[in-house]
Amino acid sequence: MVFYNLRALRIDNDITQQTLANVLGIAQNTYSQYETGKIDFTDEMLLKLAKYYHTSVDYLMDLTDEKNPYPPSTRHKR
Repeated sequence: MVFYNLRALRIDNDITQQTLANVLGIAQNTYSQYETGKIDFTDEMLLKLAKYYHTSVDYLMDLTDEKNPYPPSTRHKR
């Protein structure tokens, strides 16, 4: 699956694949394969990117057009 919103966010913010690879702790070519859909993102990496961009995983995965992140949970953590 190609993540168009993820690529658009990177380009719109003038961020290189190398910068995002550094954020994720992976090689640039690995990040490129994630972005083009050759390999699948792990849940952990999608969460890191959503936090990095201040958006939701659903937006990164093209499941919504809403860029704003979800409001934080008010439930008590155990």
